[in-house]
Amino acid sequence: MTERKTVLVSIVIEANDDEGYLASVPGVQGAFAEGDTLDEAVFNCVDVLKMIFAYRAERGEPLGFNEVEFTPNTRMAVAVPVGVG
Repeated sequence: MTERKTVLVSIVIEANDDEGYLASVPGVQGAFAEGDTLDEAVFNCVDVLKMIFAYRAERGEPLGFNEVEFTPNTRMAVAVPVGVG
């Protein structure tokens, strides 16, 4: 089985002036992305973050976050914004 690790990050979401959203990860240079919806902004930001982490891993650089080993027995809780109105 392939070893998988998970990194828990905080994503800051802000409304843009052009009616979209900007999602960013504080402390990771270049980890930001825009989207027309909250979901799209977060998805795009995670995509950028994965590219940054892959680049750092190729160069043997630390990710800069605490890594969590992800196994079939791992459980975690996450907060997800859900629009209800």
